[in-house]
Amino acid sequence: MSDMKTAMRLIVMVSGIGSGLLRLIRACEQKELKAEIVAVGSDRHAPALSHASDYGIPFFVSPFKEYSNRDAWGANLLNTVLAYKPDLVVLSGFMRILPSCVVDALSPNLINTHPSYLPEFPGMNAVEDALRAGVKTTGASVIRVDNGIDTGPVISQMRVKVYSSDTCQTLHSRIKKVEHLLLCRAIKNIYTEQFILKNLLHNSVRRPSGKTGDR
Repeated sequence: MSDMKTAMRLIVMVSGIGSGLLRLIRACEQKELKAEIVAVGSDRHAPALSHASDYGIPFFVSPFKEYSNRDAWGANLLNTVLAYKPDLVVLSGFMRILPSCVVDALSPNLINTHPSYLPEFPGMNAVEDALRAGVKTTGASVIRVDNGIDTGPVISQMRVKVYSSDTCQTLHSRIKKVEHLLLCRAIKNIYTEQFILKNLLHNSVRRPSGKTGDR
């Protein structure tokens, strides 16, 4: 972990168009977050990487299909991530399940956004599943990643109303806005928690040492 008196070092992992990444880039630039995105990573040549390029942020691609198995891919990905010495790794629209070697090494500083009010509708088709179920509300969540599928501890979440006229696209669009809001809040809270903890440990009162035999 870097010195928390400075900006938190973030790596953002993406697979899609990167609307969440773009929101984080702007939040960092506008000093809404005391953070710096030190790298953007992907499991494919995703459109989101263009945002990293536009803002001069280093990026890397670790294509899953180039490895013989998930653990081999994960080991390579982990080595690349650790080289940037991140304080926090953010999965924002990252559509690949991480192997346990990655999760265990990065936990608890590994978080993920999900387009539902977990534990409702886990998995990759959360928006479609919510519409298919005919629910009146769904939501957005930010969680710490564990070795299950969307089963990690919830950091923050918020309800999103479902309208009868909603399509997957319209509902997902509204959920994304809430995801972005929750993600920025979560990063702020994590920064604060780590900063306070670090300083409490640093400034903790040490027991005075007495002479040998003192009681």
